[in-house]
Amino acid sequence: MRKIFLFVLSAVTLFSLEYSVDNANPVNGKSTLITFEKKDALVYKDVSVGKKHFKIFQQPLRSDSYYVIIPFSYYDKPAKKRVQIHYTDHNRAKTETLFIKLKNGNYKKESIKVSSSKVNPRSKAVKKRISREYNEAMRIYHTVTPKSYLTKPFILPMQSVITSDFGKARVYNGSLKGYHSGTDFRAKVGTPILAANDGKVVLVKERFYSGGTVLLDHGEGIYTCYFHMSHFDVKKGEIVHRGEQLGLSGKSGRVTGPHLHFAARVDGVQVDPLQLIELLNYNLLKEKK
Repeated sequence: MRKIFLFVLSAVTLFSLEYSVDNANPVNGKSTLITFEKKDALVYKDVSVGKKHFKIFQQPLRSDSYYVIIPFSYYDKPAKKRVQIHYTDHNRAKTETLFIKLKNGNYKKESIKVSSSKVNPRSKAVKKRISREYNEAMRIYHTVTPKSYLTKPFILPMQSVITSDFGKARVYNGSLKGYHSGTDFRAKVGTPILAANDGKVVLVKERFYSGGTVLLDHGEGIYTCYFHMSHFDVKKGEIVHRGEQLGLSGKSGRVTGPHLHFAARVDGVQVDPLQLIELLNYNLLKEKK
């Protein structure tokens, strides 16, 4: 697995509030993690960035610490972000403010040739299908399951060469159509795809753009996504464990060839999946030696 470097700030104490910030100078499309120490007089509420609020959860492997993930969208502009921590101290509402400097990721562009029907579909039926599938997925991504399924570090869904990183601007047949929302792994048709961690299967479906799709809910707003599959080994509603086979890779949907597109969402926001799991593994999910 490639090493992803994180910027780490040491614990800060303001009055009775103790917290630490990891990846305090993120770029668009990546995530920041704030952890809090438990104190009897404090009750943590949430963290707000502008109009967005993110819930604070107890750490999955520690009863004396809490965390919040702040996901930054690819489309967020570079700025000094005002972050407000909301909590109560001896039943008195309080707010602490810190600032995070969001930088531009300066992602590169890549040109891709695919069937024109996958770039600018004209059929009303296809357009309705795309809209229906998008709305269904967004309802799932914006559902924050209150429990966590995580008890161990994430793994990669397969061991293979990465052929396309997160964030590259996608130019399909000469037209800019957004950005690469995940990480692509080289995989011939029929390569086993593994669950990156424990979770609940919340979608198993053939979709127009992503082809054979499995979505896993890991709890507390964290999702991983597996696209372009040729075969499913799981069903919606099942609980799966890290390393369990979800199905086989393929070349379904909008693709130029067989591969696995691996993606992640936090509170509905698409983020770099490898940076997210590195952030969680290093700070929240370390296995005891």
